[in-house]
Amino acid sequence: MILLKSIPKVDKFILNNYFNNLSKPLVTSITKEVLQNLREDILNNKVTNINEEELIEKIIKKYEEITKPSLQKVVNATGVIVHTNLGRSLIDENTFEKVKTIATSYNNLEYNLLEGKRGERYSHISKVVCKLLGCEDVLIVNNNASAVFLVLNTFAQNKEVVVSRGELVEIGGSFRIPDVMSSSTAILKEIGTTNKTHLRDYENAINENTAMLMKVHKSNYSIEGFSSEVEFEKIVKVAQENELIDYYDMGSGHIIDLPYGLKETEPSVLDYMKYNPSLLSFSGDKLLGSVQAGIIVGKRKYIEKLKKNPLLRMLRVDKLTLALLEENMKSILLKNYDEIPTLKMLLKPIEKLTQNATTVKTALDDICKCEIIKTQTVIGGGTTPNKKIPTIALSLEFKNYKPNKIEKLLRAKNIIGRIEDEKYLLDFRTIREEDLELIISTIKEIINA
Repeated sequence: MILLKSIPKVDKFILNNYFNNLSKPLVTSITKEVLQNLREDILNNKVTNINEEELIEKIIKKYEEITKPSLQKVVNATGVIVHTNLGRSLIDENTFEKVKTIATSYNNLEYNLLEGKRGERYSHISKVVCKLLGCEDVLIVNNNASAVFLVLNTFAQNKEVVVSRGELVEIGGSFRIPDVMSSSTAILKEIGTTNKTHLRDYENAINENTAMLMKVHKSNYSIEGFSSEVEFEKIVKVAQENELIDYYDMGSGHIIDLPYGLKETEPSVLDYMKYNPSLLSFSGDKLLGSVQAGIIVGKRKYIEKLKKNPLLRMLRVDKLTLALLEENMKSILLKNYDEIPTLKMLLKPIEKLTQNATTVKTALDDICKCEIIKTQTVIGGGTTPNKKIPTIALSLEFKNYKPNKIEKLLRAKNIIGRIEDEKYLLDFRTIREEDLELIISTIKEIINA
């Protein structure tokens, strides 16, 4: 009981000089918690003396844990360009500088400067997107899942939407097309089989309650062997003949011609816009290489109806997203692909990857065993399923550590690599030039520890 009386008083303890430059309310809250734990430990005979310095250290440590940003920079050395767990696509620093003024100033987000009256936020991006894609209009929402929901809710409430069974996808986070349809009050009309769907299946499914013929990108999987699906061009034609809406949920849409023969399995948005579709949607932060957004393009009469749906207010994007997306779309329009980090990584030649790997290897040769190897990686983000692209990696061996131990040590320093064939690899497909010195110094620090 005497020890309990020695517990410092909160109001006096927080006056310690160690806390001078810290937030007093937060220090007070943490101090109360620490002292309460101390009291319980004394009562449970876990503590036999009170060390004031240890209490101060404990409070400062908790303070730092709370105030340290949870989101941190990491070096992506996995080789997966559109890595969902690591933030997907990057934003170019110069591009970000261009739009910084928009984020830090008042702006004309919903103000028409020419007419001096209220304007529309989507008008800022429509000019460049319509020019790039040849569409009549565009609408931007917070992600492609929102785009799918908004389209279905606007045009198919209590109406049937025809979808092939082979396209009833589930992507990350248990996002399922049938569940989205149910939530949007659209009625799912499944046609065909898992592996085969024919044009006649779409034609035979149409009735007086049909609102839409929908095609869905097969994210994260492919169907091979005895299989067939109907081309979107034919679905558009059938829909138009029956005065229905055709809609393609592309998922990870892209605009440039993909390298390494990927174009054959992953056509671009431009390829589908040739068919003059009613509506088409895709993600902004995957193969497009921009910010998280759902981009809906198509005929103006349908986009206008989407804009009038009250749900749009919950799904709309902010000024920073619109500004960044506009800049990225301009870069693609002008073919300045180096301004889009995702595209820059994808298009980087093997020779440059080898050069970067050699830089790191040369710096580490004296202290650990390194080997430059040719291997393969995936793009990620649900794009180009089951397709791989060539890459260059550096295998690391040091201190007789197993690959799992090396992975853990580097991960503790925010460098995320991968293990392949029982080797720890740094994949240079996703390692930026500005991070090479950081990788070298970090590995030296670990080895010399």
